[in-house]
Amino acid sequence: MCGITSVQDALMVASEGVDAIGLVFYEPSPRAVSIATAKQIREAISPMVTLVALVVDASAEVVRQIIAEVQPDIIQYHGNETAEFCCAIGHPYWKAVRVRNAQDVITATNEFQAARSLLLDAWVEGVPGGTGHQIDPSAMPQALHRPWILAGGLKPENVTEALSHYRPSAVDVSSGVESNSGVKDPLRVRAFVNAVKSFDKVKPHE
Repeated sequence: MCGITSVQDALMVASEGVDAIGLVFYEPSPRAVSIATAKQIREAISPMVTLVALVVDASAEVVRQIIAEVQPDIIQYHGNETAEFCCAIGHPYWKAVRVRNAQDVITATNEFQAARSLLLDAWVEGVPGGTGHQIDPSAMPQALHRPWILAGGLKPENVTEALSHYRPSAVDVSSGVESNSGVKDPLRVRAFVNAVKSFDKVKPHE
């Protein structure tokens, strides 16, 4: 669950059983947080919840500052970062890929082999993510033989269908469970988490 902006929301979504909390370190985003707020969230949540720091074409100096002060478990690179840059930072990472076609996914799979996971998001010109748009199903390759996270346009009303169709390793949601930008709605959070858990219980074994 990405775009958490307060300790209150962090504790609320964690209590609903999310596996990871995403903090956005990208100033143009309405969900951006300061390092000071991020540190408060880090201290408040259980160490059993993965903390993800999302950056967009940040400098190595800024990324290392976030790692040193916030101590995220994962860095999520959501810009045009190269594999060399991500590896040079020396911290576990996910790489977000804005998907226009299957070749985008294949290229990223080959380039970012050191990434713990790929996060596949919808392509919207000029916007690095958080658009609320879904990936065009025809843009996905037939199979993706590595862990990957589905993002883009997910909400309680469609996540079950998306899970059934795409079969990702995990799902990422932000605006789909909000009452306002950066403010999570407890009822929508619970509905989303319950939908994912229900799917996990009944999905056929691969």
